[in-house]
Amino acid sequence: MELDLFSLNNRHAEANRAHFEHSSLLVLNLVSSPGAGKTRLLEETLMAQLGCIEVGVIEGDQQTTRDADRIRETGAHAVQINTGSACHLDAHMVSHALDDLGMLRNGILYIENVGNLVCPANFDLGEAAKVVILSVTEGDDKPLKYPDMFAASKMMVINKIDLLPHVDFDVAQCIANARLINPDIEVLELSAQTGAGLQGWLDWLEESYQALVADRINQLQEELETLQRQFDQE
Repeated sequence: MELDLFSLNNRHAEANRAHFEHSSLLVLNLVSSPGAGKTRLLEETLMAQLGCIEVGVIEGDQQTTRDADRIRETGAHAVQINTGSACHLDAHMVSHALDDLGMLRNGILYIENVGNLVCPANFDLGEAAKVVILSVTEGDDKPLKYPDMFAASKMMVINKIDLLPHVDFDVAQCIANARLINPDIEVLELSAQTGAGLQGWLDWLEESYQALVADRINQLQEELETLQRQFDQE
């Protein structure tokens, strides 16, 4: 039964990925435990990007539209998914949400997953990367306690660094723990509250999007060259 569930999800994820690729969308799956500050980080991100790049948001929560309402107040388009008793988003839910996003193209789609460091690790949504957000108000051993999530993530954002003087959190140890699980994981330290380190996050997003655009141009060029060769042979 579990294999059938993942197989079905993966088919939907591949369909989503094809849609994202065709639409030149960088899609990031934002994951964290509850209270890590991913909605606040997303608000600050959107306010910096609106008018500069096309953006959209899919919000996942078990109940309420509170986070989607907050995102809409920035001026960004947000679609709410309420999962009920489910502790994560799946690819089929995301595919339905895409219908409500309209013609989002050539930009970034953020998927804010349900607050949970367990279930979302196992469900591919078709995203380019998972970004795990960890606040300094949590333990620096979180990567060791929830290894699947950190193994699946491309980026770890350590948030709320403005609170470091007031908490017992060892940043260097947290990074070492994360890289014990995933040696290639990238790390950024920031405070969505004060803006410290936020520019590094915005730069990473821009670089990731430009890399996607370059890959898409190369792919289209290869397709054009293939068609040209076929035409020449006829």
